[in-house]
Amino acid sequence: MTDATYETGRLIGIMAALRDPATGCPWDIEQDFASIAPYTIEEAHEVADAIHRKAWDELPGELGDLLLQVVFHAQMASEAGMFDFADVARAISDKLVARHPHVFGDESRDKSAAQQVRDWETIKATERAARAERGALDGVALGLPALTRAIKLQNRAARVGFDWPATDQVLDKLAEETAELVAARDSGDATHLAEEMGDLLFVVANLARHLNIDPEEALRAANAKFTRRFQSIEAALARDGRRPEESDLAEMDALWDAAKAAERGQAL
Repeated sequence: MTDATYETGRLIGIMAALRDPATGCPWDIEQDFASIAPYTIEEAHEVADAIHRKAWDELPGELGDLLLQVVFHAQMASEAGMFDFADVARAISDKLVARHPHVFGDESRDKSAAQQVRDWETIKATERAARAERGALDGVALGLPALTRAIKLQNRAARVGFDWPATDQVLDKLAEETAELVAARDSGDATHLAEEMGDLLFVVANLARHLNIDPEEALRAANAKFTRRFQSIEAALARDGRRPEESDLAEMDALWDAAKAAERGQAL
């Protein structure tokens, strides 16, 4: 605890020095909440990426980068007289204690994980009501990745009964939205096409939710698979001294199938 306290204080001090109007770093001084927010999101994704890759030696550095974002925001808020890092730490500590009465209060721990999740949602609903968030969808952050936000919106709606009872209805809706996308494409209306594409993606997210699949994780895995297989195509062509632009679709398709078969063979 002594080391953590010292290093946290040191980091806060370094950030304050970087923001010092007279002696700090010009880039850091110029930043504001809006300009730093994209970096905060990026660093959170880099933490998730390190965990996904099981790059445990990289994780402390990535978590440090994410912590810097918290300290940066807190420093700017302190300069504006709004709050400081201590307020941030106090807020999350108070929230954790309030949301775990079975650990920090007098409630029994003798309950299932599912019951604890229901209790957690009840507590969060009370907190939202205290913030005058009366609508079922109030408080779902706009800055979330779109697929993640879609899931959260759908979960909120489902809690009040607005949901399909089974995946069959979602699949029917997926077919309907696909047909509407084709019609929009054929109409030549770019705005309508973008809208229908959004509707289709929203239903895909809903299907993932009904199948208990995290669509962000599923798409991340698909991206990684695409990268591996395309790199296999590049490697195969490089052995002949060629690049993809010197090949054609038929050849690259065959190399893709070979990479796919090789992956499946390794999995057996």
